[in-house]
Amino acid sequence: MAVRINSFREIAGRYDVVLCDVWGVLHNGIQAFASACEALAEARAQGLTVVLITNSPRPHPGVTVQIRGLGVPDEAYDRIVTSGDVTQALIAAADNRIFFIGADRDLPLLEGLGTEIVSADEAETIVCAGFYDDETETPEHYRATLTGLAKRKIPFICANPDLVVERGHRLIPCAGAIAKLYEELGGEARIAGKPYIAIYRAALAEAKAARGAFDLSRVIAIGDGMPTDVKGAQDAGFDLLYISAGIHAQEYMHESRTDEARLMAFLRQNGAQPKWWMPRLA
Repeated sequence: MAVRINSFREIAGRYDVVLCDVWGVLHNGIQAFASACEALAEARAQGLTVVLITNSPRPHPGVTVQIRGLGVPDEAYDRIVTSGDVTQALIAAADNRIFFIGADRDLPLLEGLGTEIVSADEAETIVCAGFYDDETETPEHYRATLTGLAKRKIPFICANPDLVVERGHRLIPCAGAIAKLYEELGGEARIAGKPYIAIYRAALAEAKAARGAFDLSRVIAIGDGMPTDVKGAQDAGFDLLYISAGIHAQEYMHESRTDEARLMAFLRQNGAQPKWWMPRLA
């Protein structure tokens, strides 16, 4: 059974490397969680290496700028690895005639890869970084277009496997929700971000570059998403600190208080076995 902790300080001495989720753990899409940032900065001061591991479709330079703007200090981490970083290898290996689904802010994902953005009818590859407008759209807005692409067996590269993220107090859909629909329509989705191993290998390589060799038994992952953070960490064999006040909070929290019995039942139902849990990283 997962053990409740009140401070990351209680367990930091057991680890050398932290692989920490970003959206939902360090910020909510509007502002940083100050206590979480302080916890990671303190861990680094004690000698731990912190690699942020995020399903953002943006390559890491763009995420660095984004999280600074939200109030995450540079002192909170050593390196960042994004789903966008590892997805670029999938795009480079695919046909370069791309039907792109996503906002203009996500176009840096394609920079330097020699792609050509074309219409759905002309496409040989789909690249999805997110919704054109995630404030108003749902996956159903894409059903007609995706149905035709799936019939043509066009591969779908998903740059953000998340189904939803927090934005303030709301849940906003992500590219993973569109990829899920595409698979339901019979299409093939290619994904490198969490929970898939490619992003964890990249994160471990960054940790090694930052500190030198380390034992994998001294790696801890921190996250709040069952199908991404939790599954990815467990599949990779890492200890996990589960952040309960994230995207699944409605399953077991009431008025900001965690019903521990409901939380434990939720974890069991999802096959989740975190070593530790706390509402917010602190």
